[in-house]
Amino acid sequence: MKTPNIKFPTILLALAFALAPIAHAAPRPEGGPIHVSANQGVSANSEPYSARIQEEQLPVMSVHSTGDVTRGKTGSFVLSMSPALMFGGAYVNFSVSGSAISGVDYVAVVSPAYIGKSGYATILIHTLADPRASSLRQAYSVVVSLESGLGYALGQPKSAKMMINP
Repeated sequence: MKTPNIKFPTILLALAFALAPIAHAAPRPEGGPIHVSANQGVSANSEPYSARIQEEQLPVMSVHSTGDVTRGKTGSFVLSMSPALMFGGAYVNFSVSGSAISGVDYVAVVSPAYIGKSGYATILIHTLADPRASSLRQAYSVVVSLESGLGYALGQPKSAKMMINP
């Protein structure tokens, strides 16, 4: 008995998966094709049809803190992307604020961050020794806030906070 040649069906399947994002192919709960007339796209109470479809296809980014950190240690913020992109990742813009001072309380971090195909990334906060007088032993905050950008939407939470403890 001959072994069937499966190269051609395999190539077709790979091509179908590669072209699915371009053709906006996705399963729909209601099933069937969508037919939209030219005037149906905009109504008084809803956003345009194309904007809704585009928003549905964008990965959603969120940020979480792993908790407070002691001076001299490294803390982190975890960025998550849902759904994770199968064939690559995305860059997400963020800003850093809070009562802690970059270069004094922690090593400066640079935006944007890259989230790989796993769907997760970390922003490491390397804390520094306190250059202030030893009598001023207080905690300082570091806040990471996600900023909008191309190719993704912002989810909740958009910002996270950690404290640098003495």
